[in-house]
This record gives sequence, structure tokens and C-alpha cells, in this order.
Amino acid sequence: MDDIRGRVTKDGIRIYEDADFAGMREAGRIAAVILDDVGALVQPGVLTAELDDFIRTEVARHGAVSATIGYKGYQHASCISVNHVVCHGIPGAKKLVEGDILNIDVTVIVDGWFGDTSRMYAAGPINRKAERLIEVTHEGLMRGIEAVKPGNTFGDIGHAIQTLVEANRMSVVRDFCGHGLGRVFHAPPNVLHYGRAGAAAVLEEGMFFTIEPMVNLGRPETKVLADEWTAVTRDKSLSAQYEHSVGVTATGCEIFTLSPKGKFFRP
Repeated sequence: MDDIRGRVTKDGIRIYEDADFAGMREAGRIAAVILDDVGALVQPGVLTAELDDFIRTEVARHGAVSATIGYKGYQHASCISVNHVVCHGIPGAKKLVEGDILNIDVTVIVDGWFGDTSRMYAAGPINRKAERLIEVTHEGLMRGIEAVKPGNTFGDIGHAIQTLVEANRMSVVRDFCGHGLGRVFHAPPNVLHYGRAGAAAVLEEGMFFTIEPMVNLGRPETKVLADEWTAVTRDKSLSAQYEHSVGVTATGCEIFTLSPKGKFFRP
């Protein structure tokens, strides 16, 4: 049997060694700190470009590198997805107004390790439907994380999320998924946020990946706009997303991107 350190499973999933958790922990911490700090700027009247400028500066201040600047031609330090934008929203001249909800997604590289996380914010007071969408999306993420332990499967993660979301009469986006990461931005496996319990690859200690459910108030279908990045709900319903990077441990998992200030969830 191969040594677990540096091994790749039959599904193409890298198994990292114990020492690698420290690198992921630091990359995740810095990404989470940046998302903690940008929250104070999320107010009506602020441009999404201003939020991205702050993030770009903070990435450099922490001695990290943005994983998104230059990635497939992308030129921003974050993705900022407002209201019915599902993911990959491009920061720009969009001015936030009271009642907007938005996801900010940041990935940093620290000593070769990738820390990838996103969370929801609100520009002033929001209505109860938007608030409930954010609550369910966060709870879906945490239900998925609870399913992460050796011997379970990736299908168990997706099933836990889908069951919770659909019980609340919302829908899970099928067109985008979580992914493996570590010393690369994207790697096997694809982490689906829906599925059948017991299906797909078996979780093993040393796997690193993201869980990042996107949940819509309406139907799950999306479309990508002409900019070839921005994905929106086809029915214009509100969408929300939360993302953590995790590593499978001997008894469960470690969340690398926990908010140091406990600010990850904001209803």
C-alpha cells in the first residue's frame, strides 16, 4: 500500500501529509481576516470596485498574493456577487443600495498554499426573504461540513446540503461546485452540493477541498453573461453563497477559513 503522504487516489484526489495542514491553516486565516475587515466597508453608496481595491491592498499588506488576479485573464482580487448574481461577479461601478445582499469571494496564496473562502454581507437592513436565504445557505454549508469525516463520501456532503435547502423550499445551484485545492487553485474532486448519500468518492484523511453551496430563492438554473464570468439566476431570484476550505482529519475535518473574529455568518 502506498504511503498516504503525497499519494493520489484512484479518483485523482491528492492526499496531503500532516505537515501540510499548517500551510493551509495560515492561507485560510489570512483570507478570513481580509473578509472580516472588508465588512466594515459594505454600506449603501459604496462601489463594488472600492471593496475590491481594499481587498487588493489587504492581500499585499498581509504578504500574500491574490490567486484571482491574472487567473484566466481575470483582473480583480475578489469576486463580488450582488443579489441575483450567483457567483463570479466582477467588481466595478455597481453602487450598493440599501437592501442589497452580496457575496464576496477571496482566494490568497501564502507560501504556495491557497486559502479560498466567501461569505455573505448586507448593505443596510434587508428583507426577511433575503435574510432567510442567507440563513439557510449558511446552515447548508455547515450541514455539509458535518458530513466530512473519513469513510463518508462526497455524496454524503451534497445530500446533507440538498436535503436542508429543499426542505426550506429553495434550490441548490447545479452548474457550479466546490473543488480540491492545496498547492493549486483547482484540483479534483468536484464537490457537488447535491446528490445521493453514499455516492461518489470516499473521504480520506489528508484531502483538502472547498464546500461552497450556492442557493437560490427560486429555481436552480443559471446563465453566464456576455463578460464570460458573471453567472446569474435565470429567473432573477436572489442567490446566496458561503464557502469554507476544509481538510479531512482522522476524526472529522478542520475548517481552514474560520473567521478569527467570529464574523463569518451575518443574517
